[in-house]
Amino acid sequence: MSAESETASAAPRRLRADAQRNLDAVLDAAKAVFAESGVDAPGQEIADRAGVGIGTMYRHFPKRSDLVAAVMASEIDACADAARTIAADSSPGDALKAWVRLYTDLVATKRGFAAALNSDDPALLEVGPHVREHLEPALETLLEAARRAGAISSELSAKHVITAVALLCHPVPDEDVAFTHDLVDVFLDGLR
Repeated sequence: MSAESETASAAPRRLRADAQRNLDAVLDAAKAVFAESGVDAPGQEIADRAGVGIGTMYRHFPKRSDLVAAVMASEIDACADAARTIAADSSPGDALKAWVRLYTDLVATKRGFAAALNSDDPALLEVGPHVREHLEPALETLLEAARRAGAISSELSAKHVITAVALLCHPVPDEDVAFTHDLVDVFLDGLR
């Protein structure tokens, strides 16, 4: 086999347009269903919302953990990408607070994700490194800008802030995400 054909066979195949639409629909539906019902929601509920058959969903995501990991990676990427936009549109202190609010919503509104991420499932092992590779650099940039502007004085790293906020997002019985936002705001006030 030539080097060219080896490279061609090693490259991921592009999905047909309809298959890509189905994949995107399943991811969007799973994101919504997981937010409403948790990660243990029935697969049929996700497939129905996506407008695809259950077989289509399982063809893309053979195990539930594959779907959970894909949704988390997509949301982590979106949260990381938002840091640039938020920083461009706000003062450094406001940008930090706005981005941490976005991250809080990512963590606090995903019932069952913490348990899923703490499982031993091999499909979920890459989510932690994905956070470190994408969220930490985005947040570190915001923290540095806020320090330079005098909006915060804390020398906490992005890893510290991400971990602290995730711990503050632990569900509290009979409380909603507004309660979590209040806790995170107290934490952020402590960085000043």
